[in-house]
Amino acid sequence: MLSELSPVAQAALPVQAFKDHLRLGTGFADDGAEDALAEAYLRAALAAIEARTGKAILARDFRLELTDWRDDWAQALPVAPVSAVVSVSLRDDTGAAEMVDAARYALERDMHRPRLRSVGGYLPGVPAGGTVEVVFTAGFGPAWADVPPDLGQAVFLLAASYHEHRHEGEKARAMPHGIAALIERWRNVRVLGGGAA
Repeated sequence: MLSELSPVAQAALPVQAFKDHLRLGTGFADDGAEDALAEAYLRAALAAIEARTGKAILARDFRLELTDWRDDWAQALPVAPVSAVVSVSLRDDTGAAEMVDAARYALERDMHRPRLRSVGGYLPGVPAGGTVEVVFTAGFGPAWADVPPDLGQAVFLLAASYHEHRHEGEKARAMPHGIAALIERWRNVRVLGGGAA
């Protein structure tokens, strides 16, 4: 189970740049009324692009909870790019937690499939009936300036599409072709059920 521990900070979202992208009317008093809508469209577009690519666009912390390792030597992490492994802890069937010494594991960086790998042996055994929790930081960076331009443009275009079609209700829409083309190189095709690869 993958959980997002810290949501994207409001200050990291390029709300004003997105409003400029939409070319919203000017000359009126800017009371910030459009800011909440612009933020909502940006967050929705960000989530859709991240789901489609398997990339965390803006940096934040995640927790991966497993009942066992996929492989005794390494565990693939489901989101990229990963900049740091914050902690690894083992939890027994009573809920008691034990931190794993950071010297026993290392981050193997990869733009599509980063891995937590063992150092000097196997990854620590998961207690019977328990879990292992890996907390890590993933994303291109904490600021919008850190986002690759094509992914940033894809987010803006998709958020603009949400804005344009906001009155169409719950109609299911495929991702527009131009946006799909922008994110294609960032997509990671997983085979073999996302094994230890």
